[in-house]
Amino acid sequence: MAEKRTLEFENNDLLPLLFGEHNAHLAYLENKLDITIADRGNILTLSGRKRAIKAAEHVLQSLWKKLDNSEDVGLPEIDAAIRFLDDKKQNGDKSSNGKGKMNGSDTIIKTKKKSIAPRSPNQAAYMDAIENNELVFGLGPAGTGKTYLAVAVGVSLYLQGKVERLIFCRPALEAGERLGFLPGDMQEKVDPYLRPIYDALHDMMPWDEIMKKIETGDIEIAPLAFMRGRTLSNAFVILDEAQNTTATQMKMILTRMGESSRMVVTGDITQTDLPNGVKSGLRDATEILSDEDSIKFITFENSDVVRHPLVSKIINAYDRAK
Repeated sequence: MAEKRTLEFENNDLLPLLFGEHNAHLAYLENKLDITIADRGNILTLSGRKRAIKAAEHVLQSLWKKLDNSEDVGLPEIDAAIRFLDDKKQNGDKSSNGKGKMNGSDTIIKTKKKSIAPRSPNQAAYMDAIENNELVFGLGPAGTGKTYLAVAVGVSLYLQGKVERLIFCRPALEAGERLGFLPGDMQEKVDPYLRPIYDALHDMMPWDEIMKKIETGDIEIAPLAFMRGRTLSNAFVILDEAQNTTATQMKMILTRMGESSRMVVTGDITQTDLPNGVKSGLRDATEILSDEDSIKFITFENSDVVRHPLVSKIINAYDRAK
């Protein structure tokens, strides 16, 4: 049986942002929840099943709160609000990672260029884990924000003066290629492998400032091999694409941690580019360290993918084909 509910919003200046261009946000929400939304000035009338109406009300109020806090709102934020609501229904006061109940608006990272908020309960738990633990593993498929959110927390800690350096590294091995066969000097060879790090940083800091910090050594972006023999103190360290490390390399980087350092290790164990028969250092580390209470493991799922909606469908299709 269809029900109706009305919502009234007081600030008319924010209404166009809430509704979206040509009411695109309302239309998207109608399609996602199978309801109808009629707008008359600052009043919305929601019609549909009781549970769907309640969900739509929650989403709209969540978006309104973001707008009231001068945050951006778009289709990804609608999806995020629905994810948090679904998680609350399924897990009550516990998120899927065993953390306390978390809402996307509770954890916001503010950098010089934008504010960054989690878009799923797992992302919220991940950001919370990074902020409160010295070593965190972020595991799961591409598009779940493992690297991007880690960079965001690292930049925030750096801007707050809680760490003195940002160090980002990746094993220089992907898609069956080897550096020796690529043209250019060493920097030109490794830059393509490290480009996702640069892209994430560029979202959070002005480009000229990034380059200055790289020149002074406050920011270092380098292949994993460059970390050998060093002690990384007072630093925030990210090891990205860790599934492409060997067990020896993984032990090497984990034992580089120095005083007042934090480290985040990210990767997807199912996507290793290592030669056949070589065990991934990421898989090895998760097996060896899983019982260590002081080390946090956050595992993302296909439902956490925040790229184009087709990405989740592609990942699920490949999983079914195995």
